Amino acid sequence: MIRWLLLAALLAAPAAGGALDGRLVTFNVETWDLRETPLLVARGRTVTVGQGTEFGLGPEGFTGGLDVVPVAVEIGPTRIELSYPKGIGRFYGARFNGYVLRFETDCALFEKVAVDPAGTTMKVTEVWAETGALYINVSGLGYGPEATLALDVEVADCPLS
Repeated sequence: MIRWLLLAALLAAPAAGGALDGRLVTFNVETWDLRETPLLVARGRTVTVGQGTEFGLGPEGFTGGLDVVPVAVEIGPTRIELSYPKGIGRFYGARFNGYVLRFETDCALFEKVAVDPAGTTMKVTEVWAETGALYINVSGLGYGPEATLALDVEVADCPLS
């Protein structure tokens, strides 16, 4: 009987932390030296996080000499992986040139974000979170079919929107 009560208590207890599965997210490419005057803001794509690749962005046409570099983005419960299946080159150098993932939530969704060195070939040094948004700066870095970026995230137990 005690074993059943313990099992019932464990099943009823809320899980520690949260996950990205089932969350609505908009993925965007931005380039700016001053956030208030961006050089490029690509068309955002919005999906619900689930199985498989969430985003497979390609070029959108040049704006001020800049365009989107083809990128594939897979979002797991506590991990985000980026890869570059087409093309080779170097990202334009700016104060920020990279990706913004905006999750539909009003709370501080990310408790911790870390580059996974075992799953990353790019020398990404600047990743930060603001409320429900995650910023990944790839300014000046090289990309190509061998380039990968893996982020491990600790997700707060924020309610789904």
